[in-house]
Amino acid sequence: MSLNMLKYISLILIILLSLFSPSSHSSSEVEIGGLLLDNTKSRLGHDFYFKFSQLWHDVPNTQGINVQIIEQIVPRAGTKLSLVLNRRIIYVTYFGRRQSPVKEKVEQAIFILIDAMSQPQYSRNNIDMAGNGF
Repeated sequence: MSLNMLKYISLILIILLSLFSPSSHSSSEVEIGGLLLDNTKSRLGHDFYFKFSQLWHDVPNTQGINVQIIEQIVPRAGTKLSLVLNRRIIYVTYFGRRQSPVKEKVEQAIFILIDAMSQPQYSRNNIDMAGNGF
């Protein structure tokens, strides 16, 4: 074996050992929360998303939660913003063509989101849920 080949193999072994060592996983676990997706198009929509995302970072227990902000521009009327939680629309608001305050609508949307997240995800009447645990 050549010297370069030995260096390459030893580098691979060092990388593998550092990835699978127990001390690297126990001391620093990375927790990934839910996703917040931005589908806005206008300046007003981007402003709504920015303020909403600042509040979204403070919402606890977002693991497995997917939130999407969708903007539909209505010609000559303004814009329609929808807040979608796990493929279900939970909040819709409208903005006119002129700049209007966004803060109150963002706060209202975050409270509705928190309320929707606290609702049970599955109904006992759902055919997919087993009644006896089997």
